[in-house]
Amino acid sequence: MNASATAPTRAPHPERTAQVIVASTRAAAGIYPDRTGPLIEAWLIERGWTVLGRHVVPDGDPVGHALRAAVDAGCDLVITTGGTGVSAHDHTPEQTAPLLDRELPGLMEELRRRGAASTPLAILSRGRAGIHRGRTVIVNLPGSTGGVRDGLGVLEDVLDHILDQLHGVDHSA
Repeated sequence: MNASATAPTRAPHPERTAQVIVASTRAAAGIYPDRTGPLIEAWLIERGWTVLGRHVVPDGDPVGHALRAAVDAGCDLVITTGGTGVSAHDHTPEQTAPLLDRELPGLMEELRRRGAASTPLAILSRGRAGIHRGRTVIVNLPGSTGGVRDGLGVLEDVLDHILDQLHGVDHSA
């Protein structure tokens, strides 16, 4: 019997869609350019994702509005960048929390662990990750390019598995 006859067949995943939300009051005001959103968008496109938009918004309520619009649009993935620190202006985790039915704390623990290898400040990230309505993965990444790269490295290892599980793909074999 050849190996292909015994290997489980894996259904192709449907087109996966994502949105990127940049929480930066200064970038939204045009004071400086958004450097992290393009990194995330390029990473997604390289992996075959359809990116439905990159939105640069001030931190706070505008982040919550953008998150709700993204999940209402049926995105498979929403990645935010920025607003996860300890500044009085950092509110992305608070805007994200009400949308998460199930949290994925291990993602953020690993992001902080990897980031701490480069800077002790990585442990200050308050970002969240989780599932909205059993369909959309939401991940808060830091607002630094290094933090985004660390976060994308974590997602690289597990994102397909998470989405396959949400869409009922069996990984028991």
